[in-house]
Amino acid sequence: MQRGLSPIRKDRKRNPEITRAAILQAALEEFSDVGLSGARVDKIAERAGVSKPMIYDYFGDKNAVYAAALREAYIQIRRGETALDLDTRAPDDAIRALVSFTMNHFWRNPWFINMLNTENLLGGDTVRSLDDASEIQSVLLDRVQEILERGRRSGIFRSDIGAVDLYILIASVCWFPISNMHTLRVVFRAPIDEAWLKAHTERAARMILAHLKEA
Repeated sequence: MQRGLSPIRKDRKRNPEITRAAILQAALEEFSDVGLSGARVDKIAERAGVSKPMIYDYFGDKNAVYAAALREAYIQIRRGETALDLDTRAPDDAIRALVSFTMNHFWRNPWFINMLNTENLLGGDTVRSLDDASEIQSVLLDRVQEILERGRRSGIFRSDIGAVDLYILIASVCWFPISNMHTLRVVFRAPIDEAWLKAHTERAARMILAHLKEA
């Protein structure tokens, strides 16, 4: 007797967006695991539960799939930041929320760090080719700039720090312990786990707020 399609497969057949999202997530995981050179389109198809020709129909060749997956990595983190409703929070609370979200996103989505590490090894060529890369990032930068301006108007933040510098600082203190967790565990015996990262997040937020508030 012929088996029917599973509910997920039926949804994918009816809804191209579900299929596209499944392919992109599978691509993020594949490129994250083995890099651009090691990734195979048939493995992405297997992870996504679709046919290999379908991936070519949706995106094109492997390089095009990689570019779409890299763009999706940025889309997902920016979407998560938008959901924080930073504009409704007090400036210092907004900074804490952004630090906490950034740390958790890096920790729970290891493909994000691996994808960006891969892209940096490639010299940033693919992200440079994305037509809307600046627009995707501008959403975050506009929100961070607004937080800084609200903090300045209320007299709690200094006036000489811009949105780009602040975000690089936040990303740096969140990125390093996760991207280097294996060597840090061996060399320094750092107990990098969820509890340690929670404490590190609090330390990072206090440090960044102190920097924003110093004369």
